[in-house]
Amino acid sequence: MGANLFLLFPLQVSASDFQFGSDTSVSSTGLIIFASAVAAVIIFFIIINAVKGGSGGSGSGGGSGSPKLFAGLAFKNLARNIGLDNEQAKMLDFIFRTDGVTEPEKSINTPALLDRHFRRAYREIEQRSGSEQDTQNKLSLLFSTRNMLENSTLDGLNSTRQLKDDITLILHYGKDKLNVRILSAAKTDFLITDVPRNVLGSQIKIPKGTRLSVMFFTKSNKGFSFETRVAGYLNMNGHPTLQLAHSNQLRFLSQRRYRRRHTVIACLMYLVYLEGSGKKQRLVVDKRRLTGNIADISVGGCSIKTTAPVQVGARFKIEFTKGENNVAALGQVLRTNRTGNNTIIHVKFLKVSQKSMNIINAYAYEYAYE
Repeated sequence: MGANLFLLFPLQVSASDFQFGSDTSVSSTGLIIFASAVAAVIIFFIIINAVKGGSGGSGSGGGSGSPKLFAGLAFKNLARNIGLDNEQAKMLDFIFRTDGVTEPEKSINTPALLDRHFRRAYREIEQRSGSEQDTQNKLSLLFSTRNMLENSTLDGLNSTRQLKDDITLILHYGKDKLNVRILSAAKTDFLITDVPRNVLGSQIKIPKGTRLSVMFFTKSNKGFSFETRVAGYLNMNGHPTLQLAHSNQLRFLSQRRYRRRHTVIACLMYLVYLEGSGKKQRLVVDKRRLTGNIADISVGGCSIKTTAPVQVGARFKIEFTKGENNVAALGQVLRTNRTGNNTIIHVKFLKVSQKSMNIINAYAYEYAYE
C-alpha cells in the first residue's frame, strides 16, 4: 500500500496549481517547496518498505525471521577483527539472532553469556537440521566459530592493530630469533617495525612474502603469539623499516588450543601398531584391551588414568560412551606420569571423526544435555 501511495501522489496535482500570479519567482519557490515535500514522502516510504523487507529474511542458518540485527559494515568489521572467515561470520550472525542478541561486543567479551548463545543455537541445530550429515556440518562450524572466539578474546587484545609502539617483537626466522621494535601499528595498513639485525649489527633482509611466527610480551608479562608474513620494506624518516601483515588471531603462549573439561569417564584402549613395510604398511588394532578413566578431554587430546604399563609414543584406539553416543579416536601417548599404583598418560588425538569431535566439543563446552 505504501508503494502505491507515493507512486500515485504526484498525479493528483496539475501544473496550474503552481501558479500564484504573474511573478515567476514565487512560482519557482512553490515548485521547489512542493518537490521537496514529495521527495521527503517518497524517501519515507522507501525506508519503511526497506525495513519491512529486511525483517522478513531467514538469514544464515535458518533463523526465526527476526530483524537482521548485525547486517552491514559494523558486523563485518567485528567478524574480521576476530579473524572469522565468511562461513563462521554467517554462523555467528545466526547464533546471535537465535538468542536475540542486541549487544554483540558485550556478548563476545563475556564468556558465560557467549556460551549461553551458543548453547541455544547448538540445540536449535540439533532439533531442526535436515540430514545427519547436514547437522554434523553445522555443529562443526558452530564449534570452529566458538573456538576462534575462545582464542581471540584475550583481555580485549585481539589484533596487532591494538599494539602499542615500542613493543619488542620476537621473529622466528628459520632457526633464528630476531628482535625488532614496533614503530607504528594502529595508524598504518601494516605493522611497521625496524629492520632486524644480526649479532654484528648488520641488517637482515628477510625476503618479501616470507611467513613468520611472532611472539611478544605485554607490560603485565603476558605472552602472545601470532602468524604473519613480510609485506615489504619502506623508508621512514630516512630509516629502513620492515612491513609485516597485520593479524587478527593473537593467542596466549600458554593457552590451550581447545576447550578442555575435567571429568571421569571409563574408557577402553586398544594398542595400534604398524604392520608391513613401505607402501604396504597398515595400521592394525590389537584385540587385547586395556581399561582406564579419562581425567580430562578436549578435541585435541585427553589424559587417562590407568594401571596398565604404557610407553611414550605408543598409539591407541580409545573408545568411550557419552550419553547414547559411542566415541572413538586414534591417539598417541606424548608423556606419562606415575601417581602411586596408577599411570597418567597424556594423549594427543591423531584422528577423530567429525561426529566424535562434535560430541567431545559439546561435552567440553557443556552444551549438550547430560
